[in-house]
Amino acid sequence: MTHLREVTAPHVGEGKVPGLVALVAHGEEVDVDAVGDLTIGGRPVARDSLFRIASVTKPITAAATLALVEEGLLGLDEPVERVVPELADRRVLVRPDGPLDETVPAERPITTRDLLTFTFGFGMATEMFMSPTPWPVVQADAELGLSTIRPPNRGVQPDTDTWIANLGTLPLIAQPGERWLYNTGASVLGVLAARATGQSFGDVLRTRLFGPLGMRDTAFWTPNRDRLASAYRPTPDGLVVWDEPDGAWSRPPAFEDGAARLVSTVDDLHAFARMFLGRGPRVLSDESLEAMTSDQLTEAQKARGGLGPGFFDGRSWSFCQAVYEGGAFGWNGGYGSSWLVDPRHDLIMIVLTQREWESPDTPPLHREIQAAAYATVS
Repeated sequence: MTHLREVTAPHVGEGKVPGLVALVAHGEEVDVDAVGDLTIGGRPVARDSLFRIASVTKPITAAATLALVEEGLLGLDEPVERVVPELADRRVLVRPDGPLDETVPAERPITTRDLLTFTFGFGMATEMFMSPTPWPVVQADAELGLSTIRPPNRGVQPDTDTWIANLGTLPLIAQPGERWLYNTGASVLGVLAARATGQSFGDVLRTRLFGPLGMRDTAFWTPNRDRLASAYRPTPDGLVVWDEPDGAWSRPPAFEDGAARLVSTVDDLHAFARMFLGRGPRVLSDESLEAMTSDQLTEAQKARGGLGPGFFDGRSWSFCQAVYEGGAFGWNGGYGSSWLVDPRHDLIMIVLTQREWESPDTPPLHREIQAAAYATVS
């Protein structure tokens, strides 16, 4: 813990990270450091502080989906239109940046596997944000309250049935299975899970994952506002608050988005990680765990995908998370979190902050904690 504090302390303070909780586990040895404030000038963070984990939600969504596959409620390679008819008979844009009425028929149906691998044909692509004029499909995504392209906006998303109906009015950006496109697949998985079970997606997560694994604080909202960190966004004039403890995460959302909406604690995420290392309760089979931690993309799918040049250098994609050449896997949350598991070194590395990332590149704080963890076992 002393060594971990040496790494974390320089990153906490005015204009830096307001507060953080970091965990490094090697086997059964666990070090946790909590430093800084929940809100600048307010209460200090603690080991059980709550953070909006953003896209670290994604691998949790994948695990719940695979649990339903094992129950026989979903099939990995069956068309999702059996459960979500709004996604039947898809049309595909002739050009990704073209008019919404210039389309061709989809060559095949969308499958659960397509959603898990982010290859179902809709989502974020780097070229969207480099275009001198907005793509019509990007504008439509915003106007319909989907909030799957550009930073998510919990406040504009409608209820689940309206959300999926709205998505169903839009053409796909690419043919199913053609290329990797970020984010939207995980949002649709939450709808798929809810429809397949007749439960809310939150209840699916509680019954299949959170209850069995002991993740008692992970949810789409929290009544424990005294434990929830304020969320900050960096600006040229310093950090500004964009969500307070009594804000959007203090009440149930209209749409339980499987891409980026959970709050959690470092110990809950540690419990989730331990499952992949064969420790604690098991809610997934070896086959499902292997699928979640191995490369699921073809070279052709990666060739036109990614979030910027070199995105797939040294890594690929499994089910809702990255997999790395060295055997590690995990994913990061743009609100300030990272979750990384390395079975070869028996390492778990979790960092929770509430300072929004300024680029897709992992911030120095997270990289330095991971490097320090590897140094202790090398």
